[in-house]
Amino acid sequence: MMVYQAYRFALDPSPRAERALASHVGARRFAFNWGLALVKERLEARRRGEEVEVPWTLPALRREWNRQKEAVAPWWQENSKEAYSSGLEGLAKALENWSDSRKGRRKGRRMGFPRFRKKGRGRESVGFTTGAIRVDDKSHVVLPKIGRVRTHEPTTALLERIETKKARILRATVSREGGRWFVGFTCEVEREPKAPRLPGAAVGLDVGLRHLAVLSTGEQVPNPRPLKKALRKLARLNRELARRKPESKNREETRWRLARAHARVANIRRDALHKLTTRLACRYGTVVVEELNLAGMLRNRRLARAVADASLAEIRRQLAYKTVWYGSHLLKAERFYPSSKRCSRCGAVKEKLPLWVRTFRCDACGLVLDRDHNAALNLAALVAAVAGSGPETLNARGRGVRPAARRAVPEEAGSRRREST
Repeated sequence: MMVYQAYRFALDPSPRAERALASHVGARRFAFNWGLALVKERLEARRRGEEVEVPWTLPALRREWNRQKEAVAPWWQENSKEAYSSGLEGLAKALENWSDSRKGRRKGRRMGFPRFRKKGRGRESVGFTTGAIRVDDKSHVVLPKIGRVRTHEPTTALLERIETKKARILRATVSREGGRWFVGFTCEVEREPKAPRLPGAAVGLDVGLRHLAVLSTGEQVPNPRPLKKALRKLARLNRELARRKPESKNREETRWRLARAHARVANIRRDALHKLTTRLACRYGTVVVEELNLAGMLRNRRLARAVADASLAEIRRQLAYKTVWYGSHLLKAERFYPSSKRCSRCGAVKEKLPLWVRTFRCDACGLVLDRDHNAALNLAALVAAVAGSGPETLNARGRGVRPAARRAVPEEAGSRRREST
């Protein structure tokens, strides 16, 4: 089974290598800003009635760059050509997203027009697709123009696959996060077919804020809440940063400490999510999740911070590919399926169930159960419905709507349907 998989390693560069990495990141930012200025200049010329070509796609931007690079950046040979190509690629993608958003071809909230990149703001990264890209040994990688860079952690996981011809590097992406450098290799990997430990078992997964997830087995996975626990420290560092003199060494040191604090929050959250999703994909034959309106939840000012801190959408994204890797299946319940309002014993559906009510009490059969556990049991029961043996689902008023088999869609089938359209 051939899959696309990324391997990410922390780097431990020498001062020379760190300067080269920073130079390539800066070259990418320069190319992005140069291309954006050119696009804006050509659009303004069109508004004045002039007939000029607006370089909107990556090939057009590359042609303009090759024609003008000697004049606008006579030092361009100091960095790999991939650094400038990476910046133009990012600009072309941003322009495409903005255009698709305006024409209704892109889901989600409307995208704004691309803005100029500033040093130290946003994600700093650069990608390489050609040139000398390889894992040299267990503790070094080789990047175009930069050369051999030491890694902070062993690269054995990827090196062994490359040596046995089970992996091929397609792209390398260098990024700086929290004052540290990382390299990520996008690879085409041949994975051995696997089977979960309980292939015939199904588990429902109800995600939330009080607990990160509640399983149909009754297990409650705690929510680490890394951002909430770090808010006091982050606030103190932000106040300290505001007092520092601009462009001073003390300010740079505080900026570095603040970035490290934010990186720690992200790492704690990422660790908890990966441990949960890997355990579920390796253990159960079928995992059932629900589709949440997270964009609407983020518009609620009382819940937005807690929802963003839990990163609920990341759970489903990781399960989508990990279930393929480990031989299990992922089913998703439709957004309006009443998993919380429905009784997991008799199937009766409540008309209303406020969010503050944490215990489900069925008026028909008298079932008393934790609200999240009841929802997880209903999600797990959808597996039988997909197989064609489940009862008809009910809406919030207790009326039948359509067969329950249509209320749960396999993730693989959903992705194939999206690709075909």
